[in-house]
Amino acid sequence: MTLGQANDNGWDLGRLGRWTDPVEFDVKRERIIDFAEATNDEHPLHRSGELAPPVFPVVGALIDVISPEVMAVAPSGLAMRVVHGEHDFRYHRPIVPDTTLVTRGAALGVRPVSTGAVVIGKGITETPRGELVVEQHVAAFFRGAEVDVQAGEGLNDHAFDESVRQGEPWAIVTHAFDDDQTYRYSHASGDLNPIHLDDGVARAVGLPGIIVHGLCTMAFCSRAVVNRFCPDDPTRLRRLAVRFAAVVQPGESVTHRLWRLSPRNELDQIMFESTSGSGSLVIKDGLAEVER
Repeated sequence: MTLGQANDNGWDLGRLGRWTDPVEFDVKRERIIDFAEATNDEHPLHRSGELAPPVFPVVGALIDVISPEVMAVAPSGLAMRVVHGEHDFRYHRPIVPDTTLVTRGAALGVRPVSTGAVVIGKGITETPRGELVVEQHVAAFFRGAEVDVQAGEGLNDHAFDESVRQGEPWAIVTHAFDDDQTYRYSHASGDLNPIHLDDGVARAVGLPGIIVHGLCTMAFCSRAVVNRFCPDDPTRLRRLAVRFAAVVQPGESVTHRLWRLSPRNELDQIMFESTSGSGSLVIKDGLAEVER
């Protein structure tokens, strides 16, 4: 089977590697502030709108550019079975107010896994002059889906080294989700998926009720990383990657455990994982890279 063909299960592999036209997004100070407030981000540069928080690049990019390309690869009947599997940001330039970002997106790969299928997508965000701002890899997991081929690119490697847990964490941070967290985050991010807003819809697709957006949880991880490793200058954060392992609900708390590893290429390597108040590992294979 070639990438120009759809397979018998309705997967459109011919879309892999096709990049969208550039989509512009104007960064406004108010939008940065809304995102910081929606993720309980306390850093003064984020809270004042002077600098976008680490997960802000999804605004105007994920829902409008990257996700449609990822979803178009899968059969339409799987739309309500998809959950966010992984996300990996690589930062090249800070995002500041009163600037314009230009994003292109593409689906790059499909992988069968034991409990479903994964589609890998990527977004590239630049300035209008073509200067690279941020790259983001996305893995969408389609629960219970079947695909009979493995095609295109795979996932980036940021697996957690099990030996790390033998040492004491460099930092332990606990954050609590507010009862209205998903509503605020939906407004700030543009992600209006009803599983985050409607308890009945969430239960109908097998969830325990409304769940917190994976990227909101990732934003909480970024708060722990920035506040412990680069509070003086959040732009020193060069990479942030996670794997979403379990759901967490509004009103729950998450505890982040962070280990500082030996530096590599002038970057501090930080591995982390996050556990919910009920004991579930909700974020695994966390990796942050911070300029020394």
